[in-house]
Amino acid sequence: MPARAEGDSYKWIALSNTTLGVLLATLDASITLIAMPDIFRGIHLDPLVPANSFYLLWMILGFLVVSSVLIVSLGRLGDMFGRVRMYNLGFVIYTVASLLLSVDWLTGRAGATFLIVFRVVQGIGAAFLLANAAAIITDAFPAHQRGMALGINNIVGVSGMFVGLVLGGVLAPINWRLVFLISVPVGLFGTVWAYLKLEERSRPTRARVDWPGNLTFALGLILLMVSVTYGIRPYGHASTGWASPRVLALLAGGACSLVAFTVIERRVANPMFRLPLFRIRAFTFGTLSTFLSAVARGGLMFMLIIWLQGIWLPQHGYDFSQTPLWAGIYMLPLTFGMLLAGPTSGYLSDRFGARPFSTGGMLGAALSFVLLGALPTDFPYPLFALVLFMNGVSMGMFASPNRAAVMNSLPRADRGAGGGMNQTFQNSAQVLSVGIFFTLMIIGLAAELPHAMVTGLEAHGVARGAAVHAAHQPPVSILFAAFLGYNPIQHLVGSAALGHLPGSTYALLTGRNFFPHLISAPFRNGLHEAFAFAFVACLVAATASFARGRRYVDLGPAELDREPEPAAVGSRG
Repeated sequence: MPARAEGDSYKWIALSNTTLGVLLATLDASITLIAMPDIFRGIHLDPLVPANSFYLLWMILGFLVVSSVLIVSLGRLGDMFGRVRMYNLGFVIYTVASLLLSVDWLTGRAGATFLIVFRVVQGIGAAFLLANAAAIITDAFPAHQRGMALGINNIVGVSGMFVGLVLGGVLAPINWRLVFLISVPVGLFGTVWAYLKLEERSRPTRARVDWPGNLTFALGLILLMVSVTYGIRPYGHASTGWASPRVLALLAGGACSLVAFTVIERRVANPMFRLPLFRIRAFTFGTLSTFLSAVARGGLMFMLIIWLQGIWLPQHGYDFSQTPLWAGIYMLPLTFGMLLAGPTSGYLSDRFGARPFSTGGMLGAALSFVLLGALPTDFPYPLFALVLFMNGVSMGMFASPNRAAVMNSLPRADRGAGGGMNQTFQNSAQVLSVGIFFTLMIIGLAAELPHAMVTGLEAHGVARGAAVHAAHQPPVSILFAAFLGYNPIQHLVGSAALGHLPGSTYALLTGRNFFPHLISAPFRNGLHEAFAFAFVACLVAATASFARGRRYVDLGPAELDREPEPAAVGSRG
């Protein structure tokens, strides 16, 4: 163990290093989103061919799925074998995986499979980091400063997902390998720094690993999350696959596995999932509001990207190939709002408690979704930026106090497991949110887009057969075309059907205005459904946050031995 840091300096070392680790983990969850077109061009694979949709979806969601599945297990292992030891191992795994991703020498489906496998390994490293970071901070900081510290850590992590969009858009056009390579020197630095400076301030309690619980929990979550990737794909003549036998079997298998997991956890001596923690009111309602806020926020990023890339940016003079980068840039007000509100609300919650800030934040987020839904499809950007900033401030105002309240409520010996449970609910909700938002959007598009596309293409001279073929492409393919920065009409109709048209008509159809105009009305219907869902989720999250009760901080003997905490014992207002 490293020599104990002098004075208060260690807590800032712990905060700085864990914030770097969390930033890397969350940044890599989104950096590939904007870089996807360049990555697939680099490995010579068309992601919009129906047979290749598996690779596209798992490149996006594989990282989130594996980190969601493993976080609770790795948090529990941190309680048993040392949080710093598990966290340090995560930095090593993450860095090695990032290096291997950057040297993929394969092409086609083999190249995509290589990337998916090592994205999963990278997600394992990220899970080690995310599972133990909050517990390391909680061990390092006294209770009256944890809101500020966890606020900085949590909000930088959440903001990392949006920073990743811009970073991916800047690096990928230079060389797609830079998207992964940039993490290597930062990961090496963080690894060495963590091994030299972080101290094991927890008291590991060795116990037998709950293998049955780990396996049934992992299987249940994997089956449920895989069902999301198939549920948003078409099945037969249906625009989504939620009613397909495969998805129903996956959902049933996942539910049965989680029921078995619950039975196991109630009977084993050293359970992975600490069910008794749900007896703590502040933990239960804080975790519920974490889940609901992540459900509201998780799919928002995708909807905003599609809105900007598929409609607004082309209408305002941006070529489709440029839209991925500029979508990330135009979404920065959301990040600025989070970075401003997160640490501030975390600091204030140390003095006044989490409930007013987290509840108010969710009410503000609900209002921001109403305002987003009220904007015209071709909005004035200053107004759009203002609503995004409001959403970022609201989410930041909620996230930091809520995270601190959850961690403060946990007994010292259960911080790794409890923090991992909270993070698992957050990450799982993001995957679920993607499925819900895409499903609502696909249903909205399927109702109106085929007729609008056939009519629009025939009116400009495209043969009816080609127009009908393009119009009946799965709505998810049209969404992904816009999402990836492809020219949708050129890609969906094809050069053969467009080649015989006059030059002026060809230029009109493949230009920056035809597709955005065509998709605007159907897209708006789907967008309203998605924002209405997010509004309801935020209201329920606000209710759950208010129901957490008065301020509660668990102060066990180990806490009192380290540093007395005036006015921070038990429950208070």
